[in-house]
Amino acid sequence: MADQKTKPHTGEVESFLGQVESERKRADSHVLIEMMSEISGEPPVLWGTMVGFGQYHYKYATGHEGDSFLVGFAPRKAAFSIYLMGTFTPEEKARREALLAKLGKHRMGKACLYVNKLSDIDLDVLRELVEISIRRMRATYRAK
Repeated sequence: MADQKTKPHTGEVESFLGQVESERKRADSHVLIEMMSEISGEPPVLWGTMVGFGQYHYKYATGHEGDSFLVGFAPRKAAFSIYLMGTFTPEEKARREALLAKLGKHRMGKACLYVNKLSDIDLDVLRELVEISIRRMRATYRAK
């Protein structure tokens, strides 16, 4: 089995954020760190070029397994990628859709929310999405 490419490492989150060109994106990153740390009860950890909170182990029926963060984000050049894996479940679909309708300007992939800047969205709605995602991931997988 191939080695997992994205892993938590000892890189400094602050050093990583210092390389983000946009001052607004750096400030928004700190807002996300504060929110996700508070909700998860976990410190921010670099996973490649993503900032993750908490950790869980997954194993699929195919035998593929690995570790990932419960919730996280990446301050990409075009937009923030906010990883909300726990909202992409059949049990959470209706609630996720209702919240996304109130969120503000965004795009949504399967489990990845794309936001240009935090001032475009309702942070209380984002907070609720993060809470749902963490709760579902902890209930579904063995959180470390």
